[in-house]
Order: sequence, then C-alpha cells, then structure tokens
Amino acid sequence: MSDLLYSEEEEALRAAVRDLLTDHCDAPGVIARAESDTPHHRALWKALTDGMGLAGLLVPEELDGQGATHREAAVVLEELGRAVAPVPYLTSAVVATEALLACRADDLLRALAAGTTIGALAVALNVAPGAAHRTVRQENGLLHGELTGIADAAVADVLLVPADDGRLYAVDATAATVTPQTSLDLTRPLATVTLDGARGTLLGDAEPAVARALRAGAGLLASEQLGLAEWTLTETVRYLKDRKQFNRPVGGFQALKHRLAQLWLEVVNLRAAARNAADALTTGEDADVAVTVAQAYAAPVAVHAAEEAVQLHGGIGMTWEHPAHLYLKRAKADSIAYGTAGAHREALARLVDLQAP
Repeated sequence: MSDLLYSEEEEALRAAVRDLLTDHCDAPGVIARAESDTPHHRALWKALTDGMGLAGLLVPEELDGQGATHREAAVVLEELGRAVAPVPYLTSAVVATEALLACRADDLLRALAAGTTIGALAVALNVAPGAAHRTVRQENGLLHGELTGIADAAVADVLLVPADDGRLYAVDATAATVTPQTSLDLTRPLATVTLDGARGTLLGDAEPAVARALRAGAGLLASEQLGLAEWTLTETVRYLKDRKQFNRPVGGFQALKHRLAQLWLEVVNLRAAARNAADALTTGEDADVAVTVAQAYAAPVAVHAAEEAVQLHGGIGMTWEHPAHLYLKRAKADSIAYGTAGAHREALARLVDLQAP
C-alpha cells in the first residue's frame, strides 16, 4: 500500500508553485482576463513552464522532461485549482501529453515538455474515459469535420485529432478554424474546431491514446477540484471569523459551525480520494477504480464548497468583484468535465461488479 501523505519534495513543489501564483495570479487579474478576448495568462504559463519546467513533469528525462509522476502533477493542479489559474496545464501538460506518451511521439513530447508548444486533445471536455467521442473524416491524409467543446483549443499550437480510420493525427492549429464557444467557466474556454482538408501527421492508434489521456485527465482533475474546495472553505471560515452580527462573529453561530464542519469532512475525504487517484495513476494499480471513485466524489464536493462560499459571504459573495463566482463556475464546469459524477458511478459499478437493479 502506497503512502498517500505528501512527501517533502511534493510540499516543496507546492510552496514554489503557490509563491509563483501569489505573485502572478491574483483574483482581480483573473476576473479582468475572463472579461477580455484573451482569457489565457500567457506570462504565467511561461513562468510555470520556462521557469519551473512544470509542463514536462510527466515526460521522461530522455525526452527533456522532468520524469516525475502523477503525484507531482496532482500537487501542481491543487495549487492551480486554488487560484483558478487560466492556464492550459490540465489540457496540455496532462491530457495531450498522455495521448502522445501512448503514441510514443517523441518530437512532439519534447516540444510540449519545453512549454513552447501547447497541445490540445480534440475530444470534447465532457467525454468520460472509455465513452464514445466524435471523430473527423480522413481522406488521402487530409482531415475534414467539426469537433465541439474542445477545452483550451484557442491557445493550442497543435491539435491531436481522432479520425474515423481509428488513428490519431497531429494538426497544426493554424490549419484549423478555431471558433470560441460560450463557456460558463471563462478561465477554461471551449471552442469549436473545424477542419477543411487540413493535413494531419499520423501519431498512432486513437483508442488507447484517448483512453489513457482521458483517464489521467479525470484522475488529476480531482486534485484541481480539491484545491478549489480547500480555498473556498478556508476563505469562508476566515470571512465568518471577521464578519460580525449582533456584536459577535457570524462564525460563532451554531448552525454555521455545523455547515462548515460538514464541508470540512467532505473536503478531507476528497483529499483522500484525489491522492489515491494520483497515486494509482503513478503505480498503475487499480487505476481505473481509483479514478472513477475520485471523480464520483469530487464534483459534488467542489460544487458544494463553492456554493457555500457564495452564500455564506452574504451580499459581497454575489458581486462580480469578489472571486467566489470564479470558483463556482469552475466547480460547475469541472462537474461535467471528463464525465459526470453519475457517469463515473455507473462505470464504477461495472468495474467492481455491482450492477444496479
């Protein structure tokens, strides 16, 4: 049985990422970006990748990566979740990277590890691991078709596109038409990708690559949801200690103590599930079960934490200036990313032979 506690190296990584985010990713800045035409924080991405080498955590050292594990990537995602950082880390450094690792696409992996190239798997964000997804038509090496709901496609340099011949192709993003879609979570924008005779470079078989990528995405998304839930709980407790009503702190009222205690228990359980998923992806032991358990549990907790933050902050929690809405939107969007909690519960039932009546 692995030790799910954080190692000294993981805590050092957390401290470094948190310091960087404190300096570069404050809430007013994220809100301002969300309102603009360029929600992605390019300077922060450069600092995370150039400065810290975090885009290559899952890439082997012989391909110029860090040769780290999913546990380290999970720590990074916890911190990115705490800050609702508008960077394509989950989509490029985890999902696209895992698809390329399955295809052994060494040159592209080197480019993604360096952070100079951003990749996006052209599968809709709401597709669960193992579920059906849309493909494009392949004719004489040229790709035709439209794919919707692609997260972070607007900032991608290379798109990894599954085709109807069962293969995965790399397409230069400049050869595709990327049209922004209306997204609830403006910090992880969605887009429609249209290919009209774009040339694709064959990478390998699509099915194993997509399955591996989505499983890692779902498993590590739980760590992002954990970071988000922890931040909202901490900030809500802090606010209720400061806010006074009838000359006493609001947090002293029994009814609110009970709500916060319940939420704390949920967040602690989420940490256990998220850590277990990251560890299982690292070791490969029962990874499918660990990921589905984490995702079945994570979404309701993250949404609950964000809803409580908005409500318990009272009037200020309803304003655009306060960041609570960023966390609620991210939690809601994450709740359908890589499969809903319900879809994961159904998948878990199949995995452990507990079929519903």
